Amino acid sequence: MNDNILEMRGITKRFPGVIALQDVTLAVRRGEVHAICGENGAGKSTLMKVLSGVYPHGDYEGDIVLDGETVEFRGIRDSEAKGVVIIHQELALSPYLSIAENIFLGNEQRSARGIVDWNRTNARAADLLSQVGLTERPDTKVMDIGVGKQQLVEIAKALSKEVKLLILDEPTAALNDEDSAHLLGLIRGLRDRGITSIIISHKLNEIEAIADSTTIIRDGRTIETLEMNGAEPVSEERIIRGMVGRSLDNRFPEHTPSIGAEVLRIEDWTVHHPIDQSRLVVDGASITVNRGEIVGLAGLMGAGRTELAMSVFGRSYGSRISGRVFKDGKLVQLNTVDQAIKSGLAYATEDRKHYGLNLIDTVQHNVSAAALGKLSRGGVVDRREEGAVAERFRKDLNIKTHTVQALVGKLSGGNQQKVVLSKWIYADPDVLILDEPTRGIDVGAKYEIYTIINKLAEQGKGVLVISSELPELLGICDRIYTLSQGRVTGEVPRAEATQERLMQYMTMEKDGKAS
Repeated sequence: MNDNILEMRGITKRFPGVIALQDVTLAVRRGEVHAICGENGAGKSTLMKVLSGVYPHGDYEGDIVLDGETVEFRGIRDSEAKGVVIIHQELALSPYLSIAENIFLGNEQRSARGIVDWNRTNARAADLLSQVGLTERPDTKVMDIGVGKQQLVEIAKALSKEVKLLILDEPTAALNDEDSAHLLGLIRGLRDRGITSIIISHKLNEIEAIADSTTIIRDGRTIETLEMNGAEPVSEERIIRGMVGRSLDNRFPEHTPSIGAEVLRIEDWTVHHPIDQSRLVVDGASITVNRGEIVGLAGLMGAGRTELAMSVFGRSYGSRISGRVFKDGKLVQLNTVDQAIKSGLAYATEDRKHYGLNLIDTVQHNVSAAALGKLSRGGVVDRREEGAVAERFRKDLNIKTHTVQALVGKLSGGNQQKVVLSKWIYADPDVLILDEPTRGIDVGAKYEIYTIINKLAEQGKGVLVISSELPELLGICDRIYTLSQGRVTGEVPRAEATQERLMQYMTMEKDGKAS
C-alpha cells in the first residue's frame, strides 16, 4: 500500500509574464509533519493554494493525488470536503464574532428546522477548544484574545471539518516564543492522532525541531526532499544551502562600527495605554542612539518595545505621554508624524502590510510616499523624477520586480520590506527605527536587509532595531537595550551580550528580580 497521503505531480502555475511553479513534485507521507522551505517568492504559498483549491483545477497544469485518488478541486469547499484545510498567514477570522461563531462560520450547527442550535454550537466549540488547549469561553469575541490564541482557534476550526491534511502557512510568524512552543506542541499532538500537517516556515530552528521531512523549493522548482531524522540529521545550514543554492557560512555580514556623536536621546519616556489610561505601557524609559551605531531593543511580547517606538514617532500610539526627546543634543517636539519626519526620524512598522505599504499601489508610489515634497514643484509631483528615484532603489536594494509600476501587493515579503526601507531611506532621516525588519523573510533576504542596515550605519545614521529574534540582535547590533514591563532593565554592549544575559534582563520584574 502506498504510504503517501498526498502526491502532487508536475504542477505548473503561470501568471501573466511569470511562471510561478514549474513541474513541481511533492510527496507527503500519511501522519507526518512535512515542511516546505524556500526563499520568498520561491512558490511555496502558490503551491499550497493550488493544493487547497484557491487556484482551482484548470488554472494549473499537473495532477493532485489524495489518498490514492486523483482530485480536481474547484474551490476551497471541495478541498475541505476531502479533509484538506489551509490556515493562511493572515488569519481568516472575524474579530467581531465569537470564537464559536468563527469555528462554525459556513458550517453552522443547525436544528432539523434549519435554525442555528446555539447550545450544540457552544458545546462542540468548547470540546474543540479543549482539544487545542484553550480555556476561553466559546462566546468570547475573537478581538478579545491574542494572536497566539487566534491561531489555535483556526486549528480548532480545522478540526471541526474533520481535517486529514492540515496546511499551515507561517503559523508562528507573529507569535512569541511561548505561543510558538505551544503551537508546535499541538502540531506534534495532531501527528500522534494521525493528522498529517504541511508547514511553511522561515524559522529553520522550528523546522529542525518538528519536521519529519522537508521539501525545498527554489525559483518555482522542487530542489530536493530531506529526511530530517535519518542516519545524518539535517542541520539548518544544510536547509539553507538548498534554499539559496549556496552556503551562508555567516548569516550576518561583517560590520565594523564607526560610532560618532549622539544623534537621539529619549529621557524618562512614559506612555499610557490609549484606551485604559490607568495602564502604563512604557514606564520612564531612557535610551540613546549615536551616529553610525546600530542599537537593539529586546523584550518579550508586551514589554513595550513597539509602544515606545510608535509613541516617540509623532505620538502614533498611546495617551498621557510624557518625557523628552533630544535630537543632536537639542530638545525637539514630536507631536505629529510630520514633525517627527521633519526632525529626521523614520519608523518602519512591524506590520508592513497594514501600516507600512499601500499594497494596491505601485512600487513607485510607495517609495516616494514619505517624501513627496522632494519631488513636488508648485504642489505637483514630478512623476518622471519619481519613477527615476524608484528605479534607482529597485536596482540598489535589489528589489525583485521587472518594473516599478508593479503593485507592491504582488511582491514577496522580503521585497516588500525592501520597498518599506526604500521609502524611509529616500526621506533621508538621521535616525531609523526598524521594528521587526526581517519578520516573515527568508534567510537570503535577511542577509540583504542586514547589509542595507550596515550601509545606513556606515553613512552616519543612527539605527534602532526592534527584534524578537535574539540571535539577530546579537548578530547585527553594537549595543542592546532590554525592556520588561515597559521599563529599561539593561544596556549591554555587543562584546558582553549573550542570549542568556539578555533573557535575564528581559524577564526582570519591576522590583529588579528575574521572574
